[in-house]
Amino acid sequence: MDAMLRRLLLAVLLCFPAVSRAADLPLGLVPEKPASGPFVETKQGFMVPYKATIPGTEAEYEMIPIPGGKFKLGSPATEKDRKEDEGPQVEVEVAPFWMGKHEVTWSEYKTYMAMHNVFKEMSAAKIRLTPRADVADVVTAPSNLYDPTFTYSKGSEPRQPAISMSQYAAKQYTKWLSGIAQRFYRLPTEAEWEYACRAGTTTAYSFGDDPAQLADHAWTFENASEVTHPVGTKKPNPWGLHDMHGNVAEWVLDGYADHYPDAKGKTLSVAEALVTPAKLYPRVVRGGSYDDKPAACRSAARKQSDDDDWREQDPNFPQSPWWFTSNYGLCVGMRLVRPLDVPARGEQDKFWKADLPQIVEDVNRRIDEEGRGARGVSDPSLLKDMETFRGKK
Repeated sequence: MDAMLRRLLLAVLLCFPAVSRAADLPLGLVPEKPASGPFVETKQGFMVPYKATIPGTEAEYEMIPIPGGKFKLGSPATEKDRKEDEGPQVEVEVAPFWMGKHEVTWSEYKTYMAMHNVFKEMSAAKIRLTPRADVADVVTAPSNLYDPTFTYSKGSEPRQPAISMSQYAAKQYTKWLSGIAQRFYRLPTEAEWEYACRAGTTTAYSFGDDPAQLADHAWTFENASEVTHPVGTKKPNPWGLHDMHGNVAEWVLDGYADHYPDAKGKTLSVAEALVTPAKLYPRVVRGGSYDDKPAACRSAARKQSDDDDWREQDPNFPQSPWWFTSNYGLCVGMRLVRPLDVPARGEQDKFWKADLPQIVEDVNRRIDEEGRGARGVSDPSLLKDMETFRGKK
């Protein structure tokens, strides 16, 4: 009997580490190899797709695991429609991450837009006082739209991609979501974006070289009727990502350089390949849009931002640091990335904050002097405070 009890106790004890480990793993990681579906094996566990709801809302988003690996950033000199700024090709090593299955939709982004009034009203009610701009977890919420017809002219249904936000606003959205979800989200770097778009391919598009097949995979100038379309209605790339070609172009973290670095045969890390912005624009958007022809939707195709042109119809002065109103600015959206290896808290803010004094000054002037835009702290207690505020109204 004693031997039997010992064996039983040992069996129970052996089971507990697996159960404990499964319970301790963050969302998107499982301890055992999945029996089906996509996964990425890592030392921390098996990365798997996951769905999440923005806390306090019904807005859902989906994330897809992207394996680590090496690839050549840019296009070969022989690729049709290639532009000079797509080279020279340089090898980049990319660590594993999760990426949004789709572009961020209006159902997601409007929850962030609503923070403008929430922050102001709670502060006025002395439930959550407006923090200083230098508080670590502070985010800015975009000013209410001056004229929604600019922003919503290309579609504003819940499953259509959100558009016309500046890169600064896109970064603030990822900070806000990170704070309330307690998972680190950010924009992709240019190298990460192209790596995920290519999904192991070396062709002009993730499905091959023939642009005649693009209509099966993308909403472009040829088939989109100059408006956005619900995400996920075209075929995905080999890693399960939808709308990497077309629908809306997508912000990356990089400033624009007219060529990639000559690495002299060296493999660069993602950090080494990143071009830190040194001026307001141009920065980089990727993927092409509903207003682009096939050549601009290739995996390696790049587009420069132009704040003056994209804010041409903005009647405010200074013009909004959160919104574009004009031209190609109405073609630009965003997509989430969540790296497997989370940087220390002190390192995370560099992926979120305004990176130029000019942006900081414009934001502070709009909020402090004009009363447009708002500040608030994004952390799990925000949701509880919002419930308290609603109960007192």
